[in-house]
Parts: sequence; structure tokens; C-alpha cells
Amino acid sequence: MASRRIAASSINWAALAERVPPTQRTNFTAFKSKSDKYLRSVLANPENPPKLDWAAYKNKVPIAGMVDTFQKQYEALKIPYPADNVSSQVDQQKQQVAKEIDGFKNESNGRIAKHEASINHLKSLLPFNQMTMEDFAEAFPDQAMDPINKPTFWPHDAAEQEPRKEPDSHDH
Repeated sequence: MASRRIAASSINWAALAERVPPTQRTNFTAFKSKSDKYLRSVLANPENPPKLDWAAYKNKVPIAGMVDTFQKQYEALKIPYPADNVSSQVDQQKQQVAKEIDGFKNESNGRIAKHEASINHLKSLLPFNQMTMEDFAEAFPDQAMDPINKPTFWPHDAAEQEPRKEPDSHDH
């Protein structure tokens, strides 16, 4: 597996900083400095190992075959890079989060349409300071008092409308 050389940070730090709340600024700056330090340490090393002049070593080393053996061993040396076995999981999570975001957007658009319909209904009504009780009962039949069909007791809240238990007559 070929390794990928990091040329520069692919993170848009300015856009990320806009989303960090003020209470988390110190953690964000510490994270950014740690990331920059890591990037500097990676860039300090060359991408490929230095090329060796094997002919010059063959001329200087008197032992026959020693340089050839080292050259074969050096060129056969492969530094193992960790296998990338999490990118597929990250991509799956991205797709799942994108689906959740789309679902939330659709639900939000539904709520927005419902609220806009409520706002339009309220705008079509008389202003509350100009309404009579009959106008209110016509506009909001579920909230208006109906003394004929559903009489209530003062103060007309839900707690006062519950039936009360009669005390037992044989409790003394």
C-alpha cells in the first residue's frame, strides 16, 4: 500500500474557529497547536529516504560482495505503514449522518410549513384587542369557554375541573 504524503493541512481552521463556542476557545487553540506541531514534524522529514551512491561505496569498501549484499538488503527493506481500515467506517458514518441531516431538514421543513400556516391563520384573524368573546370562540373553539355545552368551575383551569372524591361517611 502506498503512503500518501501530507503536503499541508487540509483543515480550514478559520471556518472551524467560527463554530467553536467561546467557552471552548482554549481547548481549540491547544488542539490546533498540537495539530500544527504534528504537521511540522512530518514535514521536517523527507518523503523518501536519501538515495545512496552504491558505486562510490563499492570503490571504497575492499571486501568483495559486502556492498552488493547491503544494497540488496537496503532496497528490500520496506517500512510497514499501518493499514487504513477505518476510512470505510468513517465514510459509512458520513453517509449515515448525511441521511440523518436530510431527515432532519425534511422534518424541519414540515414544521416550518405547519408554523407558517398557523401564522397565516393568525394574521387572517381580527387583532385580539378588537375581538369579542364570540369572535374568539369562533376562531379558537377548542380554547374558548362554552358555558352551555361544557360548563366549567372558576378559575376554569384543568385542576379545578377534575371531579372531587367524597369523603367516606364511616370515617370518624
